[in-house]
Amino acid sequence: MTTPADKPRRRRSNGEASRKRILEAAAEIAAERGYEGTSIGLVSKHSGLPASSIYWHFKDKDDLIAAVIEHSFGVWLDGAGEWAPRNPGEPVQQRVAALIESKAKTLLESSEFLRLGLMLALERRAEEPSARRMFLSVRQEALRRTIAACGEHFPELTEAEARQLGLLVVAMIDGLFIANEIDGAGADLLGDSDLLAAAVVGAADRILARHRP
Repeated sequence: MTTPADKPRRRRSNGEASRKRILEAAAEIAAERGYEGTSIGLVSKHSGLPASSIYWHFKDKDDLIAAVIEHSFGVWLDGAGEWAPRNPGEPVQQRVAALIESKAKTLLESSEFLRLGLMLALERRAEEPSARRMFLSVRQEALRRTIAACGEHFPELTEAEARQLGLLVVAMIDGLFIANEIDGAGADLLGDSDLLAAAVVGAADRILARHRP
């Protein structure tokens, strides 16, 4: 027997399922057509939900794309995991390689936030889209985590030096991701965690050598 309390739960569950369908449809369209090529009409057709349902969850396309970026970033974080501390005695390059491999794999599988975000970040408009602000926000969080990881794995670095290394790591991943988007050239490098880890460890050693007497 259905009780009155069951109805709000069912509506809430249905609403969450609809929102997820909308986000997934918008992510697929935006990945193919970009920000400008995505429309509420296309999302409605792709998701099988009426436009009124989309507008119930999101006030406009910009709000929807911002939610796609936030959702995709969350999926990536869940899949990549935290930058766990290094075990005592574990070679730093081995640990960095394992972390890069995990994060690169999930980045290639749930990359909408970076693909869309990079396109939006390079645009300059009189009125800044909320989707661009969302990307800059999640990017700052990704950078914060990367800098913290650099400080954890290279404790000899100062705070400023850990930030310098973190910025280099983020720039390296950006470049590899863009290369992969253009012609697939970055996929092999993103999968070569040992090579990337060696580059990160080498950069850390170089930073230490430059800033120490």
